[in-house]
Amino acid sequence: MTVVEKLAIAVKPVVTKTVVKKAAPKPASKPVVKAVSKAKKASAPAKPAPKKPATKAAAKPAATVAPAKPPKLKKPKMVRDSFTFPKAEYAVLDGLKMRAAKLGSPAKKTELLRAGIKAIAAMQDAAFVAALKSVPSLKTGRPAKAE
Repeated sequence: MTVVEKLAIAVKPVVTKTVVKKAAPKPASKPVVKAVSKAKKASAPAKPAPKKPATKAAAKPAATVAPAKPPKLKKPKMVRDSFTFPKAEYAVLDGLKMRAAKLGSPAKKTELLRAGIKAIAAMQDAAFVAALKSVPSLKTGRPAKAE
């Protein structure tokens, strides 16, 4: 057996005891390194331990740095408003909710309305005017109560 193998056998119990006795706040690697160096000094004071080649040390990955957290964005202020819809258009809105659910992407009425606004905003001027003309204007205010 070589000197290194003898050291490895002699050091194993010391490393185990040292790791068990050390407190949890310190990383386990520091006590192990200290215990190994003490054991080497005690068992082989005449011969220093052979040095590892530089290529093996370079092969180990460097400690990774945690990525910086992106800055917190402020939540946009919400505005509550109410709208009046004809029953036929409200039924279309419910149909779109069902369609979204069947496609595996359930949506709320608010999400559908916001998506519609984005779609209208992306239209060319001619298509936008045509979409506006296809919707009849409604009388403002709350609808009369049906008796």
